Amino acid sequence: MSPVLRKRSAARAQRAADGSMPLMEHIRELRNRLLKAFLGAMVGFVAMIAFAEDIIRFVQQPYIDLFPKGQDPSMFNLGPADFFLLKLKVAMWAGLILSAPVWLYQIWAFVAPGLHKREKRWAYAFVAAATPLFLAGATLAYVVVGKGLAFLLPGADDPVSNGLELTRYFDWVTDFMLIFGVAFEFPLLAMMLNLAGIVSAQNLLKWWRTVVFLFFLFSAIVTPTPDPFVMTGLAICLSLMYFGVIGLAFLNDKRKRRRNQLAGADYSQLGDEEASQLDYVPEPVAEPEPVEAPRPVRRFDDSI
Repeated sequence: MSPVLRKRSAARAQRAADGSMPLMEHIRELRNRLLKAFLGAMVGFVAMIAFAEDIIRFVQQPYIDLFPKGQDPSMFNLGPADFFLLKLKVAMWAGLILSAPVWLYQIWAFVAPGLHKREKRWAYAFVAAATPLFLAGATLAYVVVGKGLAFLLPGADDPVSNGLELTRYFDWVTDFMLIFGVAFEFPLLAMMLNLAGIVSAQNLLKWWRTVVFLFFLFSAIVTPTPDPFVMTGLAICLSLMYFGVIGLAFLNDKRKRRRNQLAGADYSQLGDEEASQLDYVPEPVAEPEPVEAPRPVRRFDDSI
């Protein structure tokens, strides 16, 4: 970026931060950011069309692994354009993931001028933690799908042949990966509420029985197999992350108590419904400064 453009961008960010940017300029800024994000996503979409079939084969792999060597694990289409549309769909999602740094930066560049320095640090930390958590959940879902197919599909001795429609199978697998990835973001949400001062570590610890029960209920609903092993594995992973968040929340609450004590305002011992004590001792008021007497204002008629 040239020095002139860099200077203009810094001036625009400063106007957005101090609230001096007009509404129409905000709208134009949003339009430009969305256009750049769309162009980045389109470049990613075009680049990933060549790899769409490889991604489809990767998603098919849990199904292919169920067949002994020599058997045909191929799937079928219901319509002549289904495979072509599926490749476009795969390229679109893969392009969004590939171009994520571009459109995430554009969103961040539009939102960041309105955030304080502390809020920006939190945002960086949450984005850095959310990505590996989502990938961990999606990876676990990919493994669970392989176990689920072995249970759900008919065996070699059953009077039903195995034949899956490709589009429905792909949607089924990717839905599971999305659900598991979002579920792994729940501990991050709990930590965010603690950092914002909405939920304390004591409350998180007090709710652990209810939260663990909800984790097992959620796992029983979303896992594709009725066996207890896959369900228990997902619930244990979520529960361990939740208890890890409780430990981090205790450290954060301890840090805030220490900071309040240094500032002379420790409210950690007060209940949620208990008001803090107020100091009613009056403070001395300084003598008022003298005010000049008003001067008469000459009317316009007098000057004629």
